[in-house]
Amino acid sequence: MAERVAVITGGAKGIGRGIALDLAAQRWSVAICYRTSQREAEATAQAIEERGGQALALKSDVSDPEQARQLIAHVEQAWGRIDALINCAGPYHRVPLLQETPAGWSEMFKNNLDPIFYLAQAAVPGMQARRFGRIISFSMANADKMEAQPQFTAHYIAKAGVLILTRTLAKLLAPDGITVNAISPGFIDSGSAPAGELEAVKKKIPIGYIGEVKDAVSVVRFLLSDEARYVTGANIHLCGGWGI
Repeated sequence: MAERVAVITGGAKGIGRGIALDLAAQRWSVAICYRTSQREAEATAQAIEERGGQALALKSDVSDPEQARQLIAHVEQAWGRIDALINCAGPYHRVPLLQETPAGWSEMFKNNLDPIFYLAQAAVPGMQARRFGRIISFSMANADKMEAQPQFTAHYIAKAGVLILTRTLAKLLAPDGITVNAISPGFIDSGSAPAGELEAVKKKIPIGYIGEVKDAVSVVRFLLSDEARYVTGANIHLCGGWGI
């Protein structure tokens, strides 16, 4: 049985990959969940093992409740436990609200909010049995401000929902020794945005530079640690002052 086990959605690339490799260096066993990025997921799994961790790369559409349940069951069967559930997956698109399609609207909730609920519902019983667990989900900087967002309304509402779900789970699960927290990034150079676009927004960031994957990794490392045992229901802004 593994010493510590994490499940990371969106773990094949970007911030999720950075977290996976950091945990591997601490000898965690890491299951990364992907939907379409098989090549990247396999490369990340290899890198996890090279750093001393155990790895699983599992294809799953966790917006489907049955697939989410099967993912958790697979990891528990393989390694006997899940200590940390880290929800990194969160696609978005920009489209003016009144031009949004029903499918596009639904997709934002289906892929940003629903999986956190389904995965928590599946993983929490095992955490409760051991009276230990960490759940971390990614929202977005300024989602707590409830501002009008005409260009990506559904995504924004879904990310605000992540914060509400985080606080609700935190309150429910605190008596079981399970902490539940959110991280809200601003602009992070995770490889998904063109360099020119990031450079253009730099002047809007009070701290004066774009965040890096390692900045997110360090916050996750803290929230998983014993030092953060009394931190639950928090929303940590990872934004250099942008959006607050």
